[in-house]
Amino acid sequence: MQGMLYDFYGDLLTEHQKRIYEDAVYNDMSLTELAMTYEISRQAVHDMIKRCDRILNAYEEKLHLVARFAKVKEAVTRIRTLTEDEQIRGLADEILEDL
Repeated sequence: MQGMLYDFYGDLLTEHQKRIYEDAVYNDMSLTELAMTYEISRQAVHDMIKRCDRILNAYEEKLHLVARFAKVKEAVTRIRTLTEDEQIRGLADEILEDL
């Protein structure tokens, strides 16, 4: 879920927050590795990640973009499985690829 929230709202974080969060979530760096890389304490890294989580979750609570995305993706998937029309299936596949 962290990755999905970041995909939608990550650009709203500061550059410093983005770098640390990306390294923690996508590059799976430990608190110690992050602390050494950014020359800050492990506690500061921990606090930064938690703060970013709160910020991203707050955006989702207000905007619901991730929830809407999941709902649309589920609906298109259902349409694709319910229809036997190849054109509709093809269109559904295109939409799913774009999502």
